[in-house]
Amino acid sequence: MNEQHFEKLLNIKTSGEQKIFNESMHYNRYEPTDYYALEILSKKYEFTSEDGIIDFGCGKGRLNFYINHFFDATVTGIEMNSFFYKEALENQKSYLKMHKKNKNNINFLNCFAEEYKINPFDNKFYFFNPFSIQIFIKVIKNILISVEKCERTVDIILYYPSNDYIYFLENNTTFVRWNEIKLPISSNKDPRQVFLIYRLDNNLVNS
Repeated sequence: MNEQHFEKLLNIKTSGEQKIFNESMHYNRYEPTDYYALEILSKKYEFTSEDGIIDFGCGKGRLNFYINHFFDATVTGIEMNSFFYKEALENQKSYLKMHKKNKNNINFLNCFAEEYKINPFDNKFYFFNPFSIQIFIKVIKNILISVEKCERTVDIILYYPSNDYIYFLENNTTFVRWNEIKLPISSNKDPRQVFLIYRLDNNLVNS
């Protein structure tokens, strides 16, 4: 199904490129994950209604609405850009008007990623290269602190992963590369068209 189909199905508007500058040089431009990629991810990786998913750099909220619609998961979008945050809220109104979902299961916060306080129920964290490695390190450390306080299995989902993100997770944390979901090679044969799933699970660490 094409992009227009999903936008109509979810009753949202998340297409288009960034037309304004971010408020911080550490944050990258807005670019939504392709619906095609989301379809592949959701077929090969399990989302459930028990999940608490955080989308860092959520933009207009595409991933949030997609996962909430198809899996009834609780999804929170973190967006530092006030323009995109407002767009996400407008999409939330349109989405909930058409779909009778629990409004408490889809939320958006206008704040810097490193300032978000990790909830004990948050267990899956999505990154589509939203910011610099410096910010990424701070966010991962916040996640690790949360797990120390409330032990649970957590996943880091990287799309189009940067080498800096990969290096940090594999050399400076106890996260283990748990899954790799490759997209069919496009005409440009970009090897980064992949989802990498890193898992923090005491059973994996101690095995």
